[in-house]
Amino acid sequence: MTTAPDPLFPIGDVARRTGLSVSAVRFYSDEGIVPATDVTAAGHRLYGAEAVAKLDFIRTMRELGTGLEQVRQVLTGETTLHYLLAEHLDVVERQERNLRTRRAVLRALVSQQDPARRAGLLGKLVTMPDAERERLITDFWQEVSADVPADVADRVLAARPRLAADPTAAQLEAWITLAELLQDPRFRDATRSYLQEVYTTGPGATISTAPVQDFIAAAGEDVMPKLMAAHASGLAPDDPHARELAAQLVLQTAAAMGAPVDDELWERIASGFPQIDRIYQESLQDPDYAASYGRYLSLVATINGEDLPDAGLEAAPGPGATGTRASVLSTLGPWLSSAILAARASRARS
Repeated sequence: MTTAPDPLFPIGDVARRTGLSVSAVRFYSDEGIVPATDVTAAGHRLYGAEAVAKLDFIRTMRELGTGLEQVRQVLTGETTLHYLLAEHLDVVERQERNLRTRRAVLRALVSQQDPARRAGLLGKLVTMPDAERERLITDFWQEVSADVPADVADRVLAARPRLAADPTAAQLEAWITLAELLQDPRFRDATRSYLQEVYTTGPGATISTAPVQDFIAAAGEDVMPKLMAAHASGLAPDDPHARELAAQLVLQTAAAMGAPVDDELWERIASGFPQIDRIYQESLQDPDYAASYGRYLSLVATINGEDLPDAGLEAAPGPGATGTRASVLSTLGPWLSSAILAARASRARS
């Protein structure tokens, strides 16, 4: 049985099948990329199914922006289609990120009363390399934290803005504002003065020491979350579990401060916790904080898509709290104080 030969198509049919123009098909043939399968006695080119498939592939690759030489390398086996497609995927994804950023830029500019006023700065910031953004932040913190302990500087430096690949208009606006502030000598001076006052004078000088900060970090990862969970669950402060956690907190505090575990320490720690809410509220309302470090943290939170620094004040109510969004701190402090005193009394009896 004789197998019928593959059909051959004239150049006009090939053009219609592939979506290429007749001149493009002829060009690829003349360049030797997809030669005609056969030529009639009258000089008309004919193309077989394999040639048509190659031409269709070329059209697809060219629409993706593939260079002619790259197409040739794939067809001749000098490079693989997988490698070429992976390379193009990377290009397309970068183009997509750029388009998203441009869209966000336009949204930010549209929201401005005077778009032209900040267009130049916005364009510069958006196209700024990541390394340059990092350097802008690092230079700022190296200057403003020069008078505070090194470990404190390391901690505050950890709050860094990370501009998303597809930032919203609000995130871009926050980044513009932050970049302007970071380069403003008055903002630098205000932040430096605030940090110096907080961390080098009064209680802040003690709190910023390495042992105390190590304790805060350790308690923040271990004891405090457990105490907060016990409080949120409605556990009574004199419950054995709450008492044991409170005792651990006191012992860790004493070790960090290098203080003896005596009645005075128990009383001092217990009396301090009910003041947490008032102290924290006052610190957030401090105009010096709001104009310097607080302003920085607020903008970074917006840029990073995170909660604002004071968002933790509002949460689910603890035991005895009223309202649907009562402050956790307003009930947690007294509860901790009671748990500590209950732990001390229990230890005194044993």
